[in-house]
Amino acid sequence: MSNHQTEHKCDILVIGAGAAGLTLALRLASSANVIVLSKSQLKEGSTYYAQGGIAAVFDEQDSVESHVQDTLIAGAGLCEEAAVRVTAEKARESLETLISYGVPFDTVKTDNGEEKYHLTREGGHSHRRILHAADATGKAVQKTLIKAVTSHPNIHIFERYNAVDLITDEKIRQAGNRCHGAYVWNRDLERVEVVKASSVVLATGGASKVYQYTSNPDIASGDGVAMAWRAGCRVANMEFNQFHPTCLFHPDANNFLLTEALRGEGAYLRRPDGTRFMPDFDERAELAPRDIVARAIDYEMKRLGADCMYLDISHKPKAFIKQHFPNIYKRCKELGIKINKQPMPVVPAAHYTCGGVMTDLSGQTDIENLFAIGEVAYTGLHGANRMASNSLLECLVFAEAAAKKILSQPYTQVDSIKIPEWDESQVSDSDEEVVIHHNWHELRLLMWDYVGIVRTDKRLERALRRIELLQQEVHEYYSNFKVSNNLLELRNLLDVAELIVRCAMQRKESRGLHYNLDYPDLADNPKPSILTPRANPHI
Repeated sequence: MSNHQTEHKCDILVIGAGAAGLTLALRLASSANVIVLSKSQLKEGSTYYAQGGIAAVFDEQDSVESHVQDTLIAGAGLCEEAAVRVTAEKARESLETLISYGVPFDTVKTDNGEEKYHLTREGGHSHRRILHAADATGKAVQKTLIKAVTSHPNIHIFERYNAVDLITDEKIRQAGNRCHGAYVWNRDLERVEVVKASSVVLATGGASKVYQYTSNPDIASGDGVAMAWRAGCRVANMEFNQFHPTCLFHPDANNFLLTEALRGEGAYLRRPDGTRFMPDFDERAELAPRDIVARAIDYEMKRLGADCMYLDISHKPKAFIKQHFPNIYKRCKELGIKINKQPMPVVPAAHYTCGGVMTDLSGQTDIENLFAIGEVAYTGLHGANRMASNSLLECLVFAEAAAKKILSQPYTQVDSIKIPEWDESQVSDSDEEVVIHHNWHELRLLMWDYVGIVRTDKRLERALRRIELLQQEVHEYYSNFKVSNNLLELRNLLDVAELIVRCAMQRKESRGLHYNLDYPDLADNPKPSILTPRANPHI
């Protein structure tokens, strides 16, 4: 299949090439023709950078019910129990599928010489149930999936392609509520092309790039949420953005995450003077859920006027550290930090989007033939806070569920749909790229300052006013100039920023990852924050 035509056809278009998108593509490829859109190089998604692992019950002392209860507790009263149950119940089966593809999860030998998977423990879990490949699980998963999809004749990978907008009945001015494909931006040829598909799956990941400090790679710009919203889908719980408590604070360590498994294996959090502070905030100390740990670090930094706090595992033997955390040991050593002798400087960073496009338990959105799976989706699994190592798990479980639903439906004939070509006759090349860069930095800074770990009504109102002004500027810019990667991402990030703020304004309480100083208490009957698209001036 040549990528040099301006119109492409397939049975299934998968937008996103992380664990969710590639797992789904593999599951469908034996009976469907699949195109996978990858915004960057294939390995560049958030999956590749996930360190910790994947949660599933493999230990005979553990149980699915315990996994369910731990997830419900971490979700702070806002999880949809049906989504939690189906995820925990299907976890082991999903992991065994990954293992069958060849993912090299760590094993240990038992006393009787038997080999079994090494299970680690992370915050919020009451048992050891995290399968991992050292401290680079995502990398092992992504590399294995890439090998499988690139060798499959029915899967066509389009690298360096951005999705621009979904093509719905409304978009092509015909009756109905179906999705027929997407307009996509070919970054190498710098032109917009059309992909027609019987079903479209959003597997685009999260939106943490909307914040100044993030642990995610550069592509986490909320594209799927923004496109689905513009197309008419509801979104929910966007106020719950998880801040990973421990991102390495170093000028040369862009986005480098220090996995929660460090604390699971005994690392302490310390103030600059060396004293521990987590026992002052929670009886679980360093093993409290991420929202509590991130807020404690943020509080101590602000109280002391400190640039960072410190994560210390130097009391453990060097051999233990190198065995369990080889990549972290190596990276820190390159930066001049010997973690077996000194603590690591850390700050919280935006890490995971708990809300997203509303779907049912098979990934179906409000629009027919449009599915959303993985971090882009809101299934109700995470509630007000995601428990560690449930994210890659969600990708696997819901990829399987969506695949089953798609395979149960007849494919529509895409040839009969007439889709207008992208019209660039009224636009010109931009002569003011600086506008995009300025607005980009302004957005990320105002989100960090006003819609970060701790919020107030005033901060949220200020943020919304500024976002609306930036949206007007970018809409005008988008109407007059040719699209570019940066313009597309900024347009999407502004839509996502607005959704985050509007969801946060709806929530008159503090719960999980959303902490508002004006409403410090829990509400009695919490509900998801659901936004329904109105007539959108920016379509």
